[in-house]
Amino acid sequence: MTEYGRGPGSEPWHPEDPLYGDVGWEGQQGHTGHQPAYGGQPQHQYPQQPQQQEYGDWNNGGPQPYDQQQYDQQQYEPSYDQQQYAGQGQQYGQPNQQAYNEGGWDGTGTHAHIPYAADPGDPYGQQAAAYGAEQPDFYGTPDAYPPPEPPARRRAEPEAEQPDWDPGPDQGEHAFFAGGGADDEDDDEPEGRGDRRGRGGKGAKKEKKSRNGCACLVVLLVFGGGLGGITYFGYQFYQNRYGAAPDYAGAGNSQTVSIEIPKGAGGVEIGRRLKDAGVVKSVDAFVSAFTSSDGDKIQAGAYILKKEMSAENAVEMMLDPKSQANVVVTPGQRNISVYKAIDTKLGLTAGTTRGVAEKDFKTLGLPDWANADGDIKDPLEGFLFPGTYPAAKGMKPASVLKEMVGAADAAYGKFDLDAKAKALKLEDPLQVITVASMVQAEGKTHDDFRKMAEVIYNRLKPTNTQTNQLLQFDSTFNYLKNESNIHISESEINKNQDPYNTYTQKGLPPGPIGSPGSEALAAALNPTSEGWLYFVATDGENNTEFAKTYAEFEKLKDKFNESAGN
Repeated sequence: MTEYGRGPGSEPWHPEDPLYGDVGWEGQQGHTGHQPAYGGQPQHQYPQQPQQQEYGDWNNGGPQPYDQQQYDQQQYEPSYDQQQYAGQGQQYGQPNQQAYNEGGWDGTGTHAHIPYAADPGDPYGQQAAAYGAEQPDFYGTPDAYPPPEPPARRRAEPEAEQPDWDPGPDQGEHAFFAGGGADDEDDDEPEGRGDRRGRGGKGAKKEKKSRNGCACLVVLLVFGGGLGGITYFGYQFYQNRYGAAPDYAGAGNSQTVSIEIPKGAGGVEIGRRLKDAGVVKSVDAFVSAFTSSDGDKIQAGAYILKKEMSAENAVEMMLDPKSQANVVVTPGQRNISVYKAIDTKLGLTAGTTRGVAEKDFKTLGLPDWANADGDIKDPLEGFLFPGTYPAAKGMKPASVLKEMVGAADAAYGKFDLDAKAKALKLEDPLQVITVASMVQAEGKTHDDFRKMAEVIYNRLKPTNTQTNQLLQFDSTFNYLKNESNIHISESEINKNQDPYNTYTQKGLPPGPIGSPGSEALAAALNPTSEGWLYFVATDGENNTEFAKTYAEFEKLKDKFNESAGN
């Protein structure tokens, strides 16, 4: 077989050289009769082309035929051979024997894609197109004739355009900004030569410029959008930190709304509730007004407010007792007065709430040990715990009562009343609450409460021979009479045999006579142990004095008569 393309010092081409079988150098260029020995598989054959011009071997100096179209196909466009064997060391017609000998080919004609480092002795090894990468087609137009000089003799071209490939972040410009895109990918497909030659013309340059313009537009939009976003959020940050909070002006419109404020609510929680109800425009505005005034004096409960009020007016109105739609239960207050207050606040007919209490008391959340005595006058007595409760028009009496009973159940549930009742020699927890209600009704000060509780427990003892287990409390008689009279005649008391009359009935009354507060309950659970058996309000109002014997009691009684003018 005849060898071609040899220069001084060059090695003969191996019969398995891919270009040897592909190009078909067999005596002359373009001969198609040769079949390479690649596993018996014929390689792609190009149609015979006329010989245009001969140039010397660029690497070895020997003569080698030059085919203009084949040169363009192999050197500057990814031809079929370059696509299949790109990176195997083939460069400008000189085979790379090391690439073939080191396992680049598996002996069957199949190419194992193994990357190869650039040959340091190759003057074009550092160029991106040296191993199959695509270069711009500078020669695909009629103006390019006569054919360009070989790379070794070519003058430096001005960098008019950048190649349509992405050299990576550290090598050059990204293909997106260089005009590369989906259209460039189509150039990698092996199409006809006439079509390939036309892609390097002016139309492609205009298309690149169009894509460059689109890329710049996209970048401009991105940066413009980012600048707009920064401006917007910067303005919002300034407004939130330094700008005035949104707020209504004036004292509101004609619409009113009921707002319920829970216990322990601060300015933020109150402001949120008011904003949700349409009273104030923003929570921040209310918090500002709340902190700059006496907002911390706003108590829990219900308020009747107007819609669209300024925050300052809302705080001022909530501090005004006239706007409060609450029912306040005070320690020692009887249920009958609580029912009247609820009717008034809810705008109901007198007696409505009391009827609900008598009819639906079992559904209001009373503890299991309540109502242990059939003689109880009011099943809810002692279970409307002292406090402030919302009661605005539109609310149901049962909902207001249920909240009060729930508060009592929670307060009483903090103590083990069953164990306390046994320790105090009482029958059940209900009697503990009954004692606490009597302490609340008779005592005047905190110190009085514990002494008053001891008086009750001492008089209940079977060993009490001085009063014979009669408690003799005016408060129990006044309860059954629904009065508050300290001047009760003995004849009136002695002829009344009601279970709540402790002058004529031994032991405790059937149930509580009011709502005890926390202090009275604590005193009932922890009485003094000093032997107190008698007490007298010597001034008729606030000064209660205690005695251990009947003789001491008589002296206190005389003192009371003197102060009363008897």
